[in-house]
Amino acid sequence: MSEQTLECKGLSKYFGANPALHNLSISLPAGKIIGLLGPNGSGKTTLIKLACGLLTPTEGEIRVCGFKPGIESKALVSYLPERTYLPDWMTVIECVKFFQDFYSDFDYERAVSMLQSLQVPANARMKTLSKGTKEKVQLVLVMSRRARLYLLDEPIGGVDPAARDYILGTILKNYSEEATVLISTHLIADVEKILDEFIFIQNGQLVSYASTDSLREDLGKSIDQYFREVFRC
Repeated sequence: MSEQTLECKGLSKYFGANPALHNLSISLPAGKIIGLLGPNGSGKTTLIKLACGLLTPTEGEIRVCGFKPGIESKALVSYLPERTYLPDWMTVIECVKFFQDFYSDFDYERAVSMLQSLQVPANARMKTLSKGTKEKVQLVLVMSRRARLYLLDEPIGGVDPAARDYILGTILKNYSEEATVLISTHLIADVEKILDEFIFIQNGQLVSYASTDSLREDLGKSIDQYFREVFRC
C-alpha cells in the first residue's frame, strides 16, 4: 500500500482534440484536507472523475492508495458529485439505509446524528427537499463512510451561509488521519479555513501546490487573495 493517498503521473485526459488534463503529476498525502482550485473549465471535475474511475486516462496513470482505478480503489473512495443523484421517490432515511446496504464501511449512527444536527427530516421524500437540503443529505452520506479518499465536488455550492460552517466542521471532524479529503470549490473564502493544502490548476495543468501555512507565512496572503492574483479574478 502507498503512503500517498492519490498519485498522478503524467496524467492526461483528452476529449477529442481538447485536453481537459495535460501531463499532470502530483502526490497527495494522507491526513490532509486539500483544496482543488481553479477557474471554470480548468479540469477539476475531470481529475475527480478519473480518481473515482468514472473516466479513464488518455495518457499517464492515476492511483488511489497504490491501486489503479478499479474494484480495490473504488472501495476506498467516497465521492460527492456536483449534481444531486439520489432518487426523488426515496425518503431521507431510505437513502441512509441504501448506503448502509451498499457500503460495508458506512456508519449508520453517524449519518443519523449528522442529519439530526442539520435538522434534516428523516422521513421526508427527496423530491420535497430544497436544493440545499438535498446537498446536505448527500454530504452526510458521503462523510458517513470510513473511506481513505473523500472527493467533494462543490460540497457547499447550494447551501445557505448559515449551514456552511456546520458542514465544513462536519468535514473536519469526520475523516481519519489515514484519509485525504479533496475539495473542489469556487467558495474559497468560505472553505480555506479548514484547508491544510491547496492545488491550483488551469487549462488542465498544475499551476501551484503548497501548504496553506506556507502561503500565509511566506507571502502573508490568504488562498482567496492568492487565487485572485494568480488568475486575475
